[in-house]
Amino acid sequence: MTISSSLNAGVSGLAANASRLGTISDNIANASTYGYKRVDTEFSSLVMGNTGRSYTAGGVTTYTTRNVDQKGSLVSTQNATDLAVRGKGMLPVVSATQLRATGEPELLLTPTGSFRLDEDGYLADQSGHFLLGWPANIDGTIPSFPRDTVDGLQPVQFSLSLTGDPTTNVDMSLNLPAIETQADGPGDSYFLSVEYFDNLGVSQSIAMTFTPTVPATGASNEWTMTMTDSAQAGAVVGEYVVTFDDARNSGGKILSVATTTGGAYDPATGELEIMVAGGPIIVDIGAPGEPGGLSQLSDSFAPIAIDKNGSKVGNMIGIEVDANGYVSANYDTGVTRVLYQVPLVDLPNYNGLEALDSQTFRPTPQSGPYFLWDAGDGPTGDVRSFALEESTTDIAKELTSMIQTQRAYSSNAKVIQTVDEMLQETTNIKR
Repeated sequence: MTISSSLNAGVSGLAANASRLGTISDNIANASTYGYKRVDTEFSSLVMGNTGRSYTAGGVTTYTTRNVDQKGSLVSTQNATDLAVRGKGMLPVVSATQLRATGEPELLLTPTGSFRLDEDGYLADQSGHFLLGWPANIDGTIPSFPRDTVDGLQPVQFSLSLTGDPTTNVDMSLNLPAIETQADGPGDSYFLSVEYFDNLGVSQSIAMTFTPTVPATGASNEWTMTMTDSAQAGAVVGEYVVTFDDARNSGGKILSVATTTGGAYDPATGELEIMVAGGPIIVDIGAPGEPGGLSQLSDSFAPIAIDKNGSKVGNMIGIEVDANGYVSANYDTGVTRVLYQVPLVDLPNYNGLEALDSQTFRPTPQSGPYFLWDAGDGPTGDVRSFALEESTTDIAKELTSMIQTQRAYSSNAKVIQTVDEMLQETTNIKR
């Protein structure tokens, strides 16, 4: 009966507008929630099979869409680990509860997060989500990891105890006096001590002795470089014979290096490896024919530069996250170490993500396959520290929508009231 279908249409109208009011209420309630993505309610008509002589009202149904692809404004904060994404992409996180229960991280995404160190050194937000990143090698480089799975991603965690950083590389640049290798030269040896830090953060030293070869006539342009380790009671860890060129265009540069003891010299890189008590150290003395490293010019012994990694034991005093997602720890020794890289996650359809509590989202078949990009590469934006993303709720728009919804709800209620009165009239026909 047409009058009954009118009643059903009015009821569906009440339900549809009540649903819309629910999304409006959520949007307004989260107007100050960082990272919140507003929800839209869309109406869709229902059409029954109608003939030309009668009409049956179908009513209305609703569909809700969370606009995850909308970006809120970024606001500055005072915390270095408040993170937001400027541009496309989302931050990878994992639920601490789920991780501890299964041991395998389930990838969740968030547009922004206020992360702090917890009692175990994890970077976590107040809802119990850990920030995920790729761990760095000891030299700060990031290994190659798969980009379409969570393999390799780990919760970002810092050591809250004292931390040492052993020395593994030494780059040196110094000049040896050319007059010492001439036939009438005094043949004096020169000494240089290079500090390094062992695996326990203890200061040790490599003592280097440079002894010229004095020929009977002419010039040898040859030096014997001997290195000893203080951690091994002065034991010799390397001895090399370095010959310098005296040609017009390459005079003073390394011509060749012969290994007597110690690791072999690599002429392609200019590096040699010595074994100190705590392990190997790579020493860069320069490649043949190339500037830098060891040289033999003029009449002066001149250590120009000694550059090495490693540091004494220090306390962590701060954390930094740069625009490319590199997470670094700062120590009171003045050392900064890259420990992780946080990728940005991109998907074909952000609005297909499943919304969860605390502004987190789970990939679904509707969102499409995800890909992990280096921040700033591909289609993704960059990471902003000291920043959070504001809610995408527009209060003025929501209040306007609320007025419209209230009027529509009242109108549908009026339809039901009118149908009731008409049914009452129908009932009264029998009287």
